[in-house]
Amino acid sequence: MVQTTTYAENKMKDYELMIKQLDALSNDEMDHIALLSNASALLNQFLTEINWVGFYIWRNHELVLGPFQGLPACIRIAYGKGVCGTAMKERETQRVADVNQFPGHIACDAASQSEIVVPISLEDNLYGVLDIDSPIIDRFDEMDQHYLEKFVRVLERHLNK
Repeated sequence: MVQTTTYAENKMKDYELMIKQLDALSNDEMDHIALLSNASALLNQFLTEINWVGFYIWRNHELVLGPFQGLPACIRIAYGKGVCGTAMKERETQRVADVNQFPGHIACDAASQSEIVVPISLEDNLYGVLDIDSPIIDRFDEMDQHYLEKFVRVLERHLNK
């Protein structure tokens, strides 16, 4: 059973709890859309000061919009374009303090000021990205990056079933 939880105790403990919840919610589920939907809802519930959270899935040489929470978004993103495409190309997390300073930033929501994108791989193959936007400049720090990468590793384990 899932209950609405207000997080704010301790950032590190809150992230650890969220990751445990992801693991429990994902147990015995094999449908990728269901897994990504619950993961985006969990992140939306947990994270403060964000305006969009969701997934783009790698299909036919481009990123295609997947499950998300927030305003309607760009449907397709080319490989190497914007923050999401760059994360895919470089296969590493992109933490952008000010998206207006990022060359080639794709503005799906004019309110977005900072962004973090974590690539997702299954068995060394590109699968997609977790994308989170915030209306606050420099919203994401090293701790956010560490735990969001850990969150994605747990998600990858369940997607690999």
